Amino acid sequence: MSAIRLLVLGAVRQHGRAHGYQVRGDLEMWGAQEWSSAQPGSIYHALKAMAKQGLLVAHDTAPSEAGGPPRTEYELTEAGEAEYFTLLRASLVAHDQKTDVLTAGVGFLVDLPRAEAVALLRQRVAALEEWRADIDRRWTPAEGEDWGHIAEIGTLWRALAEARETWARGLIARLEAGAYVMAGEGGPS
Repeated sequence: MSAIRLLVLGAVRQHGRAHGYQVRGDLEMWGAQEWSSAQPGSIYHALKAMAKQGLLVAHDTAPSEAGGPPRTEYELTEAGEAEYFTLLRASLVAHDQKTDVLTAGVGFLVDLPRAEAVALLRQRVAALEEWRADIDRRWTPAEGEDWGHIAEIGTLWRALAEARETWARGLIARLEAGAYVMAGEGGPS
């Protein structure tokens, strides 16, 4: 999964209708260029590509009164809205994606109803538990075996799985305690 698709669709969705410069500004404000592949060229490319795919509709606007070329504003189509939520849900469940995908998903977490977000995160925890058990089975030397420094791979992966589980369980607890305004709860998200 590509974090850039989720980021761009989410940013356009938040505006209702946005031009590339607005999307770029939002993603830069969130620091996305630091933790994802969201660079100016990839943002504009994603907007144009998703418009061709029918996920966004492009609207040409009048030239600026201050001068300069007209801007193209983008708006999610029904298919774009569906794709956005598919990517958002998958980003919260899939434990084996790059961190930028999860980070993008967390950035848009409040677009989901609270119960759904908690359920998705519980799926994530279950997948992480399975991953940790698999690591223990495959990467733990048997009694008397000496894997040398190679055993550190299993130690690293187990630590990553445990840290990710701890974080996800903490977020679940915060959501269950009422943290954040989620979709359908009213107020700003």
